[in-house]
Amino acid sequence: MQKIKLIISALSYSQTQSGAYALMLTEVGGKRKLPIVIGGFEAQAIAVELEKMKPNRPLTHDLFKSFAVAYEIEIKEIIIYKFEEGIFFAKIVCLKDGVLTEIDSRTSDAIAIGVRFDCPIFTFDNILKDAGTLIDDEFDQDDLDDADEDELEFSPEGNTLVVASKEDLESMLKEALDNEDYEAASKIRDEIQKRTE
Repeated sequence: MQKIKLIISALSYSQTQSGAYALMLTEVGGKRKLPIVIGGFEAQAIAVELEKMKPNRPLTHDLFKSFAVAYEIEIKEIIIYKFEEGIFFAKIVCLKDGVLTEIDSRTSDAIAIGVRFDCPIFTFDNILKDAGTLIDDEFDQDDLDDADEDELEFSPEGNTLVVASKEDLESMLKEALDNEDYEAASKIRDEIQKRTE
């Protein structure tokens, strides 16, 4: 069975499950998308790495990376190999001393580890057929616009980020990082970057 490469195209609050997030994976060279509902901790771990933020102390997935690097274990790829009763199953494919090993994992943890090693994510056609969606470009843009509006309404102090000064934003960013609130830090940093573009 031929593997299909996926990339992370979005990470947002889940519309269907409270306290959960929706991770959107998109087929490379195609228009099919694979939405996966994940927990807040895993969403934060993925976002921290994608945003290249440096937490004060290593997160669990950072610890896994340090362990793998220390023992010369290479993470080759992540494979989402099964979808059953609404649950995705994944494997982390590792290489050590020329021997490939597949480690069973929750999909969210596998992806959080995969982004730290910058390794590819794959699935199979039958999974995209069963659990994927086909979304046109116009719909995608509306989704992105809505997500941007949601981000602008967020602030730890209850105000909008849009009206905060750059100095206030930098102070809020430092406080969010000190409190290890990487989700908030990501949104604040996005607003700072918008003003410098």
